[in-house]
Amino acid sequence: MSGSKEKLIANNKKVFHDYFIEQTYEAGIELAGTEVKSLRQGNCSIKEAFIGVDNGEIFIHHMHINPYEKGNIFNRDPLRKRKLLLHKNEILKLAQQREVAGYTIVPTKVYFKNGRAKVEIALARGKKLYDKRDDIAKKDARREAEREFKVRNLKV
Repeated sequence: MSGSKEKLIANNKKVFHDYFIEQTYEAGIELAGTEVKSLRQGNCSIKEAFIGVDNGEIFIHHMHINPYEKGNIFNRDPLRKRKLLLHKNEILKLAQQREVAGYTIVPTKVYFKNGRAKVEIALARGKKLYDKRDDIAKKDARREAEREFKVRNLKV
């Protein structure tokens, strides 16, 4: 899609440190009016959020959307569970994959796409401690190599 504009609201960088991302999906979020207004202001956190599948429906739990300050009585609970909008076959596929040992479904980012609130969810497998250490070592080596390259180019 060449004309699709995305505005990032919340990002969960910790997911990439704690999990191997196997597959990602884009899902809509069922929101109340004041929640959409609060999202447009960028008041959202998905650091502690997780995805659950109940009776063929998929929900996001503990996604924190701050109450809209001008919303008064129409504000909802900031941590309520919200329904995600996916095709039935995608939900069934995710539910089956989740039953496999070590797999979980996690939110990676929340954004607006063409004026609609979306959440990117990922099918992920947990990393072991040695995997995390290996990733950190690779990142440090790459950073050091870039630094050396930069220093060499400045001297010339």
